[in-house]
Amino acid sequence: MKYKVFIDGQEGTTGLRILERLKNRSDIELLSIDSDLRKDKDERQKLINLSDLTILCLPDVASREAVTLVTNPNTKIIDASTAFRTSSDWAYGLPELSKKHLDNIKTSKRVCVPGCHASGFVSLVYPLIQNNIIEKSDIISCVSVTGYSGGGKKMIAEYEDDSRDVELSSPRQYGLTQMHKHLPEMKAICGLENEPIFIPIVGDHYCGMIVNITLHQKNMKTKKTIEEMKNFYRSYYSNQKFIKYIERNDSFLACNTLEGKDFMEIFVFGNDERMTLTARLDNLGKGASGAAVQCMNIMLGLDPTIGLVL
Repeated sequence: MKYKVFIDGQEGTTGLRILERLKNRSDIELLSIDSDLRKDKDERQKLINLSDLTILCLPDVASREAVTLVTNPNTKIIDASTAFRTSSDWAYGLPELSKKHLDNIKTSKRVCVPGCHASGFVSLVYPLIQNNIIEKSDIISCVSVTGYSGGGKKMIAEYEDDSRDVELSSPRQYGLTQMHKHLPEMKAICGLENEPIFIPIVGDHYCGMIVNITLHQKNMKTKKTIEEMKNFYRSYYSNQKFIKYIERNDSFLACNTLEGKDFMEIFVFGNDERMTLTARLDNLGKGASGAAVQCMNIMLGLDPTIGLVL
């Protein structure tokens, strides 16, 4: 059986990576839109409702509008924007978090793809909350370094311009007002009472990211040594193919190691008193396009790994 899939917004970085993952699959029939009609509402509506599943790779406002175009009750929607990530009507597309999350994706006709920074943060923090290792009321600090592809075509062009500003050769902190668009998602999905203190940084590399949170044993509700914390994550994600605990003893950890891959690595560094919990992923892989394809596979009842790079 071939499933009809439409990518609404396939010209962007997320859409292009999804297209790359799907274009050679024998079980998928990609519905194409003429480049001159890609913003034509009627043509988009026709293709959305002809599809078994549509993936929205659009800005928030355009995603919300696209959902209103759905008239076919059988059409399933995956949204890669920020628009629906805290909506109770949408399944959150991180199936590794719990059986409930996986089941929601399997049965829902509306699934949102997690944000790239949020994917790492939630994968680290949600298990701690659910297992009473930290309190929901705790104030969490997060530092995340990402490749410039996360900023879309405009930022990519800036970084790849031969006459670019010299400051682009240095890591640049942003989200300085503590109002980053991933913060509501981080808070809501983890069940936190407070938004975390979040410091995102963009680096001079195309893609790949590391997300870090710090944990002091004194502040844990359930005290754990570093070995116990390593075993905790090793066990929590033991049966997962897309999130893996990795033991590392290196002096450095690079952001771009998983470029082109669709899985995430979890690490625990430090000592019994002070720990750094780290998630490493490709911001365009498990942090965006790879996650969308994984959710699509699950929603269509297919092997979640088909077409993905693990």
